[in-house]
Amino acid sequence: MSTFASTDVFVSTALPLHAAPTLREVWLSDAVSKLEPLFTAQGYQLPQVKVSVGFASKGAHNGTIGQCWSTESAADRINQIFISPVLQEPVAVLDTLVHELVHAIDDCKHRHGAPFRKIATAIGLEGQMRSASAGEALRQRLTVIASSLAPYPHGALAVGKARRASRAPRPRARCESCGYEVPMLKRFLSFGSPICPKDNIAMQQLGNWQVSQAQ
Repeated sequence: MSTFASTDVFVSTALPLHAAPTLREVWLSDAVSKLEPLFTAQGYQLPQVKVSVGFASKGAHNGTIGQCWSTESAADRINQIFISPVLQEPVAVLDTLVHELVHAIDDCKHRHGAPFRKIATAIGLEGQMRSASAGEALRQRLTVIASSLAPYPHGALAVGKARRASRAPRPRARCESCGYEVPMLKRFLSFGSPICPKDNIAMQQLGNWQVSQAQ
């Protein structure tokens, strides 16, 4: 997923229990190591992955809290996973990470189709596969895993709602004589109506000129 994080750490990095990580990626790497037995117990081998903190490819306001990139997308042919910076609670982070690790096992080949579902349900994810999250049994295990990890060294980002484009009609001007019509730029509205190039008369103002002039 593009350039969402500045530091990546391989899964092989493990931390002693007494060491508190200063990098989120180190914590996430250690988390992957602790999650791996959940997959091997069901006969699935985790590939090498890189896990970082960052927004999904569609941006901060898309609502996506995790994303996995295929090996074909990476120059080093290693799956890359991004966990949204809006997440701070460790179990929620682990829950999202499990979902993305399922994608990594499938190498993102089937999105949320049948092969993904097979792995996800075996691990303990439930619900609509696009937003599948831990069922009660898996959540309890994630809670135990979270307690074995150091505190997650991250402060959640508060992402405001995306600004919606105004649906108000754009100010325009139209000649009452010939019907010639032109859109108007806000910075020129205070100058008044333009002159029709054909009839040489002031054109009629259309749209919300008063609001635009106030801005």
